[in-house]
Amino acid sequence: MHTELAPELAQDRQAQRARDLIQSCVHCGFCTATCPSYQVLGNELDSPRGRIALVRQLLQGEAASAATQQHLDRCLSCRACETTCPSGVRYGELIDLGRGLADAQAPARPLKARLLRALLARFLPSPLFGPSLRLGQWLRPLLPGRLRRAVPRRQRVLHRPAKAQPRQVLLLRGCVQPALAPNIEAATQRVLAVLGVQGVPVEGCCGALREHLGAHEAARRDMQALVAACAGRSEPIVSNASGCGLMVKEYGRHLPGDAAAAAVAERTQDLGEWLLSPAHLPRLRAALKPGPLPSLAWHPPCTLQHGQRRADPVEQGLRQLGFQLQRPRDAHLCCGSAGTYSILQPEVAQELRARKLAALDELGAEQIVSANIGCISHLSDAKPVRHWVEVLADHLSD
Repeated sequence: MHTELAPELAQDRQAQRARDLIQSCVHCGFCTATCPSYQVLGNELDSPRGRIALVRQLLQGEAASAATQQHLDRCLSCRACETTCPSGVRYGELIDLGRGLADAQAPARPLKARLLRALLARFLPSPLFGPSLRLGQWLRPLLPGRLRRAVPRRQRVLHRPAKAQPRQVLLLRGCVQPALAPNIEAATQRVLAVLGVQGVPVEGCCGALREHLGAHEAARRDMQALVAACAGRSEPIVSNASGCGLMVKEYGRHLPGDAAAAAVAERTQDLGEWLLSPAHLPRLRAALKPGPLPSLAWHPPCTLQHGQRRADPVEQGLRQLGFQLQRPRDAHLCCGSAGTYSILQPEVAQELRARKLAALDELGAEQIVSANIGCISHLSDAKPVRHWVEVLADHLSD
């Protein structure tokens, strides 16, 4: 789709990049069939094709309105459209650029929305998040109903800490996962120990939360700090939170010209990609307890299946280990979590969650599993959902 930049944007690098990305779009509309926000809202402007048209208008000099900003905000950045698109449009990058253009031009968001976004950007990646959450969990029985429902129950850690092992990998756990679901890390360490490997946690935020909230400079500092934490090490970098893994894998785009960032991105793998590789499956299979394994309803996170394109190693690996793994209908559609989307756009997020849980329930599986803390937390508001590595750890011999 040919786009002429407005004179005031002709030398703007981000505008030039957005224009180049739009060139690939042929306006075919295949993306609308796989877009979760379009499925719920039914508005063309809440589809990838509609949002691309809005970004094109901004590039051509039309002023951004509050409505333009709202349509761009309603995108979950799930990137299902990228999987579907026959022309290979890099929509995830394009929507980030479009939001930046709209935010620079549109009227300021309402004060309440600005405060909420600022609070999320500052608090969730902060070291204060964990202690604050634990305090809220301790006080949970005393909280009023709505606030009590917003505080997740404290999770009991089921797996004992792993002993030191002869080999190491760097473990990306995310900034909220250790507090929200500490058993995921404990289970990861338990399974890694079968291979004689210990996960060394990498402290800090990958930058995804702040980047998607528009706090670009703070996000850039997060990314640079994480690169510095990994750059002096040579071990593989393994992420058991698929959203964080996707972000780090794309550091080359977010930190252009930074050779260290590109090297960190190249070394990063999803936990399933690394742990369930053919080289490791025989030892994992030998470590399983005797007896039947449970049937699993599998929700592949968007960041894994559309962003990283690495859902297959998890599915194939768990099946080869003997788990009965099933995908629900419309497995390609987002559950509504999408980072902070479920907080900022609760109506759409709750509708998508209801649809996803209904599809998962239809399978009649014994447990529901996923691979990203956002999906797990969002879906667990209504029904227990676990990380697949927790279930695998449950079935290892002592």
